[in-house]
Order: sequence, then structure tokens, then C-alpha cells
Amino acid sequence: MKNILTLAGKELKLYFISPIAYVLAMVFLMVSNYLFHSQVFFYSRLSSQAMQIQGNVPQLNLHEILFRPTFLNMAIILLLIMPLLTMRLFAEEKKGRTTELLMTSPLTITEIVLGKFLAAWVIYALLLGLTLHLPLMLSHFATVAWKPLAASYLGLLLLGGVFLSMGLFASSLTENQIVAAVISFGILIGFWLIGLTAQTMSDSPAGELFSYLSLLEHLDNFVRGLINTRDLTYFISLTILGLFLTHRVVESQRWK
Repeated sequence: MKNILTLAGKELKLYFISPIAYVLAMVFLMVSNYLFHSQVFFYSRLSSQAMQIQGNVPQLNLHEILFRPTFLNMAIILLLIMPLLTMRLFAEEKKGRTTELLMTSPLTITEIVLGKFLAAWVIYALLLGLTLHLPLMLSHFATVAWKPLAASYLGLLLLGGVFLSMGLFASSLTENQIVAAVISFGILIGFWLIGLTAQTMSDSPAGELFSYLSLLEHLDNFVRGLINTRDLTYFISLTILGLFLTHRVVESQRWK
């Protein structure tokens, strides 16, 4: 565990001295704010229309109208930027010819993979943390449902684990960071397309299978405030799969 934390600390330092983390944070924060305030405008307009019809202030579900669409759209933005966060993790080592030094160090392959993954996940968690001002700001003007909000953030953290493990796997395949980002994006968009396919085959056995494999389907349960073992197992299993594939690729390269 000590070796994992040491390597994670080293990778975090590299993130903080590189402009990529700051650029991604700025883009993510700007887009997240835009998505949220668009939903606030929609909520305000919906409330005004309902008040004109009913003659009193309507009781609208704040979480369903504001946060659920925001988080689901935010997940799409994360799908686009997470490959940029992971593309350098192994590709940069290969290009700089420092892979040999890493492989001959006392660290095991498992420690190397987990250390790099942990560093990326910490950065990802910090990105999500930047959006906490949105519900905190809203809580001064309205009642915020904190339990479904906490479930939503848990779902996004687990989704990030999948994104990052697949990105790490893509980075282990090549020394070109751009190629790694493209491979990672291809894998993630594939999972997203599975969800879209499931919507067109909803009444068939194949549709049920695609629905279970859909990232969006499982994330939506968390965003609605539902936490169950089925969704937890799904995200954790995919994260472990990505880390396992990364381990196998790195291990095969060690013996070349």
C-alpha cells in the first residue's frame, strides 16, 4: 500500500505541474456551470408557466428538474475529457524510455497500475468537487435533497473509475498520447452506444442485455437517488476489468 501511495503522489505532482489538469478543470467547470444554469432557467420558466395556470406556486421536484439532467449531461462531458486525463500515464513513460526504469524498480506491476489509477482518480474527484458550489449555492434559495445528490456524486465517482481504468488500459497500448486518447474515447463511446442501442431494442432479450451493459442506465439509477448492489457491481466490475487488462498489457511488455 505504501508503494501505491508513493507512486500516486509522484503522478499527482506531475499532474499539478502540467497544464493539462488545469485546462481540463477550467473547461469542465465552465461547461458544468452552463449546464446547471440552463436547467435553472428551464425550472424558472416551468414554474412561471405552472403558476399562471394553477394560480399558486407549484411543487416541482428540484432534483429531477435541475440536478438529474445536469449530472447526466455532465457524464457526457466527462466521457470526452477523461481520455485526456489518462492518455499520458503509460504512453509518456514509453516515449520517454522510462518504462524500463519503472519495470526494474521494486514496485510490482499491480502497484504500478493501482498507483497511476489512484492518482488519476484523485484528480477526477477534485474535478467533481469543483461542482459542489452549485448545490451549496442553491441551498440558500431552495430546499436541496441531499440524499439523492450524494447518490448522484457516488455514481459519478464510480463512473469515473470505469472511464479511468479504460483510459489507463488504452495508454498502456501505445507510446503516442493522442493515439491513447483516441483508443480510450473509442472504448467509452462504445459503451455509450450500447445504451442507445438498448433504447431501440427495449422489448427483446438482446435489449435487456444491452440495457444492463449501458453505462447511462446504471448511472441514471444513482442520479435518481437509487443505490443498489446491481449498479455497484456493474461499475466495480468494469473498473476491475480495465485494471486487469492494463496489468496484462504491462506484464507482457515487461518480458519483451
